[in-house]
Amino acid sequence: MNIIKLEDMLKQFFNEDIGDGDLSSEFIFSSLDQGSFTFYAKEDGIFCGTLIIETGFRILDSSIQVTLLKQDGDSVYKGEALAKIDGSLQKLLIGERVILNLIQRMSAIATMAANAVAQTAGTNARICDTRKTMPGLRMLDKYAVRTGGAFNHRNGLYDAIMLKDNHIAFAGSITHAVETARSKIGHTVKIEVEIETREQLLEAVEAGADIIMFDNRTPEEIRDWLPLVPSTIATEASGGITTENIRSYAESGIQWISLGALTHSIKAFDISALVHMKGAMV
Repeated sequence: MNIIKLEDMLKQFFNEDIGDGDLSSEFIFSSLDQGSFTFYAKEDGIFCGTLIIETGFRILDSSIQVTLLKQDGDSVYKGEALAKIDGSLQKLLIGERVILNLIQRMSAIATMAANAVAQTAGTNARICDTRKTMPGLRMLDKYAVRTGGAFNHRNGLYDAIMLKDNHIAFAGSITHAVETARSKIGHTVKIEVEIETREQLLEAVEAGADIIMFDNRTPEEIRDWLPLVPSTIATEASGGITTENIRSYAESGIQWISLGALTHSIKAFDISALVHMKGAMV
C-alpha cells in the first residue's frame, strides 16, 4: 500500500470530520488527560486495517502508542481484542470514528473475499474484484480484497484495456476495437474483451484478445464454450455471480471469477471500542 497516499487520504478524512475542532472532546477533557481504547471484534471474520490504526493515530498524535493484537489476514472471533491504543483522550476520541469506519469496511471486504475463495477450493478458479469500489477508497478496498486471499482485477482505466459492450458498439465490432487498441498500446498492456454470445466469443478469439470475459453467462454455457478458447487466452466469468452460485461457476473450468459484490455490497464488520479512562479531569 502507498503509505504517502494513505496519509493524505486519512488527513482528508479527519479534516472532513474535525472541521475547526472537536467540540465534544476538547471542551470536556484537557490535553493532559490520558486513556486507552481496545478495539474488539463483535463477530467472526477476517481482520484488516492495521495500517489505518497505526497511521491514523500517529497523524493525530505521534506519542500515541498502538499495540496490535491481530495482523491483517488473521481470523478473528467474536469478543477477541484486535488492538489497544494508549494516549491523549482528546486525540483518541477525535480519531475513533474515522478509523473504525475504515477498518470495519476493510474487514468486511476481507471476510467476504475469504468466504468466496473458500467456496472455490479444489478448483482452478481464482476470485478477483472489480472497479465497483467506493470512490476515494479504491486503494483500501483492493488491499482488503488481497488480505482476504483474493486477487485484484485492473486498478483503474489506466492499467489495462477492457472492451465492454458499449466500447464494441461504438467501435462497430470486436475485431475493429481490438485491432485499433493493439496498434496503439505497448507490449505490457493486455486487452480484455467482454462477450455474451458464441459468435462474439469466436470473434474475440480470432481478433487475438488476451482475456475473454463471459458476461452474464450460465455455468453450463461457459462449460460448453470454453473448448473454443485457446490455452493462451485467459478466461473470466462475471455478472450474476453470488456467494450462492459461485461454486457452480468455479466448477465450470473458468480461470477467473470477478465479483463486484466484494466491494459494493458488503455490510460493515462489527468492531467496537472499549474505553479505559485514566486521570480524566472532569
